[in-house]
Amino acid sequence: MNRPVVVGVDGSPSSLVAAEHAARAALLRSRPLLLVHGYLHPFGYGVPLNPYDVGMPGPSEEAQEMLERTAAELVDRWPGLAVEVRQVAGGPGATMVEESRRADLVVVGSRGLGGFAGLLLGSVGAQVAAHAHCPVLVVRPDEQPIPVDAPVVVGVDGSESSQLAVRFGADEAALRDVPLVLVHVGPSGEGRTVPEEVEESQAAYQAEAVRLLADASAAVRGEHPGLVVREHPVRAAGAAQGLIEASGSASLLVVGTRGRAGFAGLLLGSVSQAVIHHAHCPVLVAHPVS
Repeated sequence: MNRPVVVGVDGSPSSLVAAEHAARAALLRSRPLLLVHGYLHPFGYGVPLNPYDVGMPGPSEEAQEMLERTAAELVDRWPGLAVEVRQVAGGPGATMVEESRRADLVVVGSRGLGGFAGLLLGSVGAQVAAHAHCPVLVVRPDEQPIPVDAPVVVGVDGSESSQLAVRFGADEAALRDVPLVLVHVGPSGEGRTVPEEVEESQAAYQAEAVRLLADASAAVRGEHPGLVVREHPVRAAGAAQGLIEASGSASLLVVGTRGRAGFAGLLLGSVSQAVIHHAHCPVLVAHPVS
């Protein structure tokens, strides 16, 4: 099954930037690109628009024109790209989550047409990032273009989710022909007034960081022997802050859905949530393909 790269498009600047990233990802993977527009049906907000007309509305001609125009522009800019377009009767978040069941990758922008300016990640992007059945690439437009030759950065903490992120990050770095940087974030040591406590904490962190990064690096080199891999232990007030700072020099940041401190009932851990809201580059949330 040739799973496509799927991107949600609603005509907003954020979704068009996401479509560009999706086009590049599809070409790198030798996958088709599917542009999806989910439109709310009468039950979208729980109440029919007309109690005497509960039928499902048909696709919008305006939306179809927007999709076809976007597809034509992408094909023109990315020769060799195979693009399909589809309108789906349903809310955009639920539509993208459902499409993720048949996708190799789902790409979402930070905010769509219904987004609020004060939100760094709209409700649709957050819903897809948490509930998708395949990896999700969250793209935020930046004032400065992200250099495509910058490394792929992956957060490492030894959890199963982190191990999956390392595998996905290594695959992405190999596809992009850039180095892979493995980052482990340890405590900053601030707030400890006893020198012995600081020294013990630093020693314990150093030993843990060396072990985790060495294990992750060995796994990567086994799968990608020619890939440049760098190990980067950092200290920060929290894992999210450390990864956000590391994202400033990355072309892509890869995170798992939950780290070792995550709760089983949460679909997206607090660190991953913070990162997709505040990272300085696109973020890949490493959901397993189901």
